[in-house]
Parts: sequence; structure tokens; C-alpha cells
Amino acid sequence: MIKVSDIAKKKVVELMADDGYDAATDFVRVGVKSGGCSGLSYDLDFDKNRKDDDKVFEDNGVKIIVDKKSFLYLIGTTLEYSGGLNGTGFVFNNPNASRTCGCGESFSL
Repeated sequence: MIKVSDIAKKKVVELMADDGYDAATDFVRVGVKSGGCSGLSYDLDFDKNRKDDDKVFEDNGVKIIVDKKSFLYLIGTTLEYSGGLNGTGFVFNNPNASRTCGCGESFSL
């Protein structure tokens, strides 16, 4: 399960609308890919379609899809949004990450 904070939900709905997506019917696709200074990095995009091997979750009114490979890395993660001095953007609070980089965009297990 991936959780979505209230602030992240507001930003997701806003950005989806700006990009022509409908938060009521479309998805936030969250994944993990190789790269970043810690070895793995997060990937977030919007999608109208789900694939056969996608896991589907809904939290706080946001529909999330995760591919089967990324799901193992993301169990228990909370998607948040930060607008602070360190920059603005989505932040992944991942309890599975043993190490993260300074920017928070990559991690390792």
C-alpha cells in the first residue's frame, strides 16, 4: 500500500488537471528505476491506463498504480509534497530505504 498525504493529494489533483488528466478516473503511476546517486530513483507520472501486472491502490482519493517489480521497493511508502527551502516537489517517505541521497530523489536498500 502507498499512502498519500493531504498536501500531496491537493498537488496531484492540481497537476493532473493541468496536464489534462482527471484525478477521479486516471492514475498516478509510481515506480522505481536504476539510477541516482544512491542506486535507485523514484519515478512518478500520470497515466490513463493500467497494465495487466500493475498493482492498484487508492488512498486519500488518489488512484495509484505500481508495476509489480517496483511494488516490493515501495511497500509502506507515503507520498508527500514539500514546498520548503530545500526545493519543491514530491517526497517519498519510504520505510524500506536504508540510505537516501541529500536531494531525496534516490535511495538504496
